[in-house]
Amino acid sequence: MTPDKETNFISHLTELRQRLINSLVCLIVLFIVCYIFSEYIYGFLVEPYANAVKDDGVERRLIFTALQETFLTYLKVSFFAAFFATSPFILIQLWKFIAPGLYKHEKKAIVPYLVLTPVLFLLGGMLVYYLIMPLAIKFFLSFESIGLSTSLPIQLEAKVNEYLSLVMKLIFAFGLSFQLPIVLSLLARIGLIDSKFLKERRKYVVVIIFAAAAILTPPDPITQIGLGIPLLLLYELSILSVGIIESRNLKRERKEENA
Repeated sequence: MTPDKETNFISHLTELRQRLINSLVCLIVLFIVCYIFSEYIYGFLVEPYANAVKDDGVERRLIFTALQETFLTYLKVSFFAAFFATSPFILIQLWKFIAPGLYKHEKKAIVPYLVLTPVLFLLGGMLVYYLIMPLAIKFFLSFESIGLSTSLPIQLEAKVNEYLSLVMKLIFAFGLSFQLPIVLSLLARIGLIDSKFLKERRKYVVVIIFAAAAILTPPDPITQIGLGIPLLLLYELSILSVGIIESRNLKRERKEENA
């Protein structure tokens, strides 16, 4: 390695370290802020459960069975919210690190993905919060019993940690799964896949999607179908987006040949 290349390599490492430090500092600051407002964040996350049970005529509550459980849950919720809020800043830091080494047309190609990534993650989280969780809660509550056919009634007393862990797991799983169009479009841009490849393997993808939904979600049909169907729609959307990318690449190649 020549001295100039070694200097450039060290400068890149230094810049990368600074970007990581900036992201970490932002995450820590937002974590502290989120912990201050952790009770409000908790209230927001528990709202689907409260709305689902408010009219069932039973006095509901969330319980904890260990002294430290609620405190640790607030820490977990605060970190989750802080990471969620820091994600756009982390993407910006990543963009600032790689942008100087890209050509102008490469920058134009990547910017939409940087914008769509948090948007799709947010859409996945909103789907969980406003649709999947209310339906799943009502489904699980349908297994309660008042004791007519059993010697004792069966009633849910949800734990704080378990409920919030479930909500955050589902939000993360849906948000991550909603990145499918981004991943497939990037693979199409670098030439690893095309629309024909995606169409021919559609039947295998259906099986893979529902298998992934079964792994990422609790063992109930509501959340599994709730994740599987949007992923199938996103896969079809990915085929369309990959087709658009192919047509644009074809037009660009023709222009270059004519020039």
